[in-house]
Amino acid sequence: MRRTVRILVAGAAGAALVGAPTFAWADASEAKRPKVTATKAQKPTKATIANLFTEWNAALATGDPNVVADRYANDAVLLPTVSNQVRTNRAQIVDYFVHFLEKKPHGEIKQSYINILDENSAIDTGVYVFTLAATGQQVEARYTYVYELRNGEWKIVNHHSSAMPEG
Repeated sequence: MRRTVRILVAGAAGAALVGAPTFAWADASEAKRPKVTATKAQKPTKATIANLFTEWNAALATGDPNVVADRYANDAVLLPTVSNQVRTNRAQIVDYFVHFLEKKPHGEIKQSYINILDENSAIDTGVYVFTLAATGQQVEARYTYVYELRNGEWKIVNHHSSAMPEG
């Protein structure tokens, strides 16, 4: 009987020694592991999206087609106001702005309707007027910009602009 008690006590002590480091290790790793909390990304405000046009217009003012093209995603589609060609890559978008910027355009939004789709995408559609300083001509057009947040930057993924049919 005495021998049985010693074996049980020794077994329990061994189990405690084997188990204790395991529990201590688990507790230590829990303390070091960063807590992961599910935070939902915030949707952009309408003012944030409206400001993207202001930034795009400022890019036009630089006169540099590459600066303007930087506002577009690499896979963007541009349906421009004063060209019949659909632009579907950066080289084509740069080419469009090489010629458009020669007219020294400045845009002004007359009507804007912004729809925030989710935290990473939004649409701005409406009517704008471009004053072409090189000629003094004004072009009124309907527009749609589709924006996506990519790698922390808002990019134009689709831009459609067409002159007013009655204008």
